[in-house]
Amino acid sequence: MPYVSLSSDTGGGIIELLRMSNEKGLSILEQAVLITELKEGHHMSTTDIACLLEKSKAWVSVRSGITSEMSPFVMEKIFLGQFPTYAYLYILRPFIRINRIKREEIDEFVGLSAGRNLSIRDIELLANGYFRGSAELRDQLRRGDLALGLSSLRNTARKSSDCTAAEQAMLRDLERTQGYMRRVTARCKETAFKTGAFFAQANLLTGGILRQLDLFAQAVRQFHDRSGKA
Repeated sequence: MPYVSLSSDTGGGIIELLRMSNEKGLSILEQAVLITELKEGHHMSTTDIACLLEKSKAWVSVRSGITSEMSPFVMEKIFLGQFPTYAYLYILRPFIRINRIKREEIDEFVGLSAGRNLSIRDIELLANGYFRGSAELRDQLRRGDLALGLSSLRNTARKSSDCTAAEQAMLRDLERTQGYMRRVTARCKETAFKTGAFFAQANLLTGGILRQLDLFAQAVRQFHDRSGKA
């Protein structure tokens, strides 16, 4: 069998393969796996790898962080070609970092949508609906009703684009409020908070929230009824 030897040792071979990757077309995930191997298997630092590859340390850091956040299940689906790398990096990964979505929830979403030949736009719609939408929509998607869920989300997106600037701003505020409510509800149960300075400030802020809570609930309830009638 003809072969090409890139180096006399594994680490050097990986470096040479990565140096060739712009021409040979390695995906960003394939690069990430190789860089993780250099760090964990060959104990090379970010600076060492960046110098050998003639890349910036940021280039190396971005790729070395991908595999640490990604579960083996998601990685398998991506390498099998059942879920696009781009969708994970630029649609799902921000949910982990910004909205504190758990890996198990990401795994569940990928399991529901992988291998369905969905476009990037459809995955983005479904992800926003799944992680930010109603419990009813999530249950619908869990039952496998992706086509029905997508139809509903497309109609919502189409209607949203027809709204005035003030209406779109209100929709964004409602969406953010819903997300922050879920996030705060979950984080209130955490046991990592320990300092007196934190609890002093948290007590003041929660007191302010509680004073507005009844008025807020009344306003939202009235707006919900008004929007339902419309």
